[in-house]
Amino acid sequence: MKLMRRTITGSLLLIIATSYLLQIATVGYEDRFLLNRFYIENGEYHRLFTVALVHGGLWHLAFNLIALYALGTPLENYFGRTKYLLILTVSLFCGSTLSVLLNPSYVYSIGASGMIFGLFGALALVGEKAGVQWRSILIIIGLNFVFGFALGGVDWRGHLGGLIGGALMALVLNRAK
Repeated sequence: MKLMRRTITGSLLLIIATSYLLQIATVGYEDRFLLNRFYIENGEYHRLFTVALVHGGLWHLAFNLIALYALGTPLENYFGRTKYLLILTVSLFCGSTLSVLLNPSYVYSIGASGMIFGLFGALALVGEKAGVQWRSILIIIGLNFVFGFALGGVDWRGHLGGLIGGALMALVLNRAK
């Protein structure tokens, strides 16, 4: 029996889903991973990355997992595992950093959306080369920002940081390709 090749996207889907199960089963689990300026100012820099492991409910989780699969698969195929992992990491870092820098100190952030928006940013630049229509991506990005502003409770600063980080990494890595 031939085993399927494990992908970064598939591994992340499994890690994030498992983390959510732990979150709903363990009291205080999310407190160890959520993002806030206070924690960063006190040296808990790992939270810039662990924020992607906790979510605000099943819908939040589902949207991020579906988006990760839909956006991540063509990017991983196009860039390869190492460059794709770099895009994910930089997107998450940039999203978390902008969230910490621009949000009021009382705001807590959760979720993988900064990283997901980095995938939007990367696909906006290389979408057609990766087999995705970039106009569709731009429409989805725009709708997400509109709904984020309209509904509230969405860390648009983290989304924007991830979008910028993913786009910049795709630009740099695509030139090196």
